[in-house]
Amino acid sequence: MSRALLLREQAISFVKDEFAKGLQQNLNLIPVSGPLVVLDGTGINDDLNSIERPVKFPIKSLADQQAVVVHSLAKWKRIRLKELELEVDEGIITDMKALRPDEDYSPIHSIYVDQWDWEKVIKAEDRKLSYLKETVVSIYEAIRETELKVEQKYPSSKAVLPQEITFISSEELLQKFPTYTAKERENAIAKEYGAVFIYGIGGLLTNGELHDSRAADYDDWSTDNDAGYQGLNGDILVWNPVLEQAFELSSMGIRVDKAALLKQLELRDSLERKDLLFHSLLLDGKLTESIGGGIGQSRLCMFMLKLKHIGEVQASIWDEDTKEKLKQEGIELL
Repeated sequence: MSRALLLREQAISFVKDEFAKGLQQNLNLIPVSGPLVVLDGTGINDDLNSIERPVKFPIKSLADQQAVVVHSLAKWKRIRLKELELEVDEGIITDMKALRPDEDYSPIHSIYVDQWDWEKVIKAEDRKLSYLKETVVSIYEAIRETELKVEQKYPSSKAVLPQEITFISSEELLQKFPTYTAKERENAIAKEYGAVFIYGIGGLLTNGELHDSRAADYDDWSTDNDAGYQGLNGDILVWNPVLEQAFELSSMGIRVDKAALLKQLELRDSLERKDLLFHSLLLDGKLTESIGGGIGQSRLCMFMLKLKHIGEVQASIWDEDTKEKLKQEGIELL
């Protein structure tokens, strides 16, 4: 390994350590161990957009019962909160390592995903947009504090984030840029404000389209006009000056309760899933109310260290054409 790579590895560790400490403090999170695999057919694995294939294999010692490598721990964490008997405003955080073989390669995507997966117990009355926004602000403060520490230790990595994060719903964003695609809208709003939280992702917009797809069984993205909100989930995006595009750092939200789960399963034509283990636990009232999400470790390191490719901050598998092209551009992969 070259000296430059060794120094980069040290910088990556610094970013991860500093941010994890700040996030744990700001959200009152306790570090716990998380699984690499879960049993298939339980409904525990994250279905992402409901079309991605998980890595699947039989377990000899369990009579060849199928297991799957996690996509994320969105639902596993909620079960763990109950098992650990945590109180309101207490939460957990774990280093999640996942495989997503259907991911398309790009400077910000690989088949290997690493993120901080966190989950926190809330009260039923906390299921509101104001609570979601307060939590986003706490996360953003940890991100911004980390960026300032990185700049102090590595002066070439200049801090660029604004002091505050801007909030906008996916419907408001559509109305602001009605002729743009969803990705074009994200680029425009992130460039304008530097850091934004787009909330209400998963439900239909007034143009009859989705801003982006979300699975039916973890975040509450249902529109509730009576309550005055459009979804209780969203994404933290920042403007990446190196890649010159919107850069997603986190997807998160207040989790579904019984009513939201049934409504969203019906909207996704997936009511048969209600009989799976996770869904049964929730519908039987055996899981706590919670808020949670994932924050990309490689993504955050890319942004903090002003790097061009995710392969510069994580060891993954790349095709030969990509490796040769990046080599010619002077980009050294881990």
